[in-house]
Amino acid sequence: MKYTTLTNTDIKISKICLGTMTFGQQNSEADGHAQMDYAVENGVNFFDTAEMYSVPARQETFGSTEKILGTWFKKTGKREAIVLASKIAGPNPNFGYMREKVDFSPESIKFALDQSLTRLQTDYIDLYQLHWPERKTNFFGQRGFKVQHDDWEDNIQNVLQTLDGFIKEGKIKHIGLSNETPWGIMRFLEESKYQNLPRIKTVQNPYSLLNRTFETGSSEVCMRENVGLLAYSPMAFGVLSGKFLSGESHPNARIELFPQFSRYNSAQSAEATRLYQEVAAKNGLTLTEMSLAFVTQQAFVNSTIIGATTIEQLKENIDTIDVVLSDEILNEINAVQAVIPNPAP
Repeated sequence: MKYTTLTNTDIKISKICLGTMTFGQQNSEADGHAQMDYAVENGVNFFDTAEMYSVPARQETFGSTEKILGTWFKKTGKREAIVLASKIAGPNPNFGYMREKVDFSPESIKFALDQSLTRLQTDYIDLYQLHWPERKTNFFGQRGFKVQHDDWEDNIQNVLQTLDGFIKEGKIKHIGLSNETPWGIMRFLEESKYQNLPRIKTVQNPYSLLNRTFETGSSEVCMRENVGLLAYSPMAFGVLSGKFLSGESHPNARIELFPQFSRYNSAQSAEATRLYQEVAAKNGLTLTEMSLAFVTQQAFVNSTIIGATTIEQLKENIDTIDVVLSDEILNEINAVQAVIPNPAP
């Protein structure tokens, strides 16, 4: 395993982070425990979860992932060995079952944080993230910002003040964002700078060979402001394994089980994947190796979040940490990106 530090901290984290959103729906508690055991045995010390997991979000499985992490912490006693990240969900009209108000008001943050701590069976979360903005903006399959009616009033200072209180209580160590835009990242940094409030350390956004939109604006912000990207969906829901190119059915795959997640399931994505597979094969790599190595070695990426439904997939993903892509391979990748740029928004 390779390690770095959580951006702007002295906390050592693995360059590969174990994503857990399948625990509680696609994976049982026993499966989840086995994945965490294997990850730790192979040097992974960074886990990411969220209050809304497992995915897809349903009232019946709400909080199930955090509960599975909690029972693993209790069983193994390894809480102190893990850097733990979780998230509070932003507004969504379908999430009324989560709490009375699904927003970032002081009351909501307190309730959500305390519930997460209870499910996780811990006294603190190392990195607490805002899962998506309260305002209407471009995220989840939307390439550009669209002007639309928005009742949101800028409350970022109040949100940071609330989180600061929980940091001082010891319930949170550090804070981050998720599914954010360059404007949002800078607004949080601006408030922390001028109001002497906690500074965001990371942003968790999608980033893969099929979606490099983070490079448009956000990567410069992160490099210049020292904010680390926690890259999620680096395998594009498994599409970048290449397993769908043959036309064979994969009934347990996420994009077949949950067709509502269609962002990576397009003709353009399939064609780009085929071209990337040709580049990988030409250079003696599997598409999985090339896809994950590409993400991990980007200078603005703090850690790459991998997710798996089997130990075999998990092993393959973790083993890519030793793959380093040459400038020649990167040039070939960029040539494909130039022809089919960001087919999965």
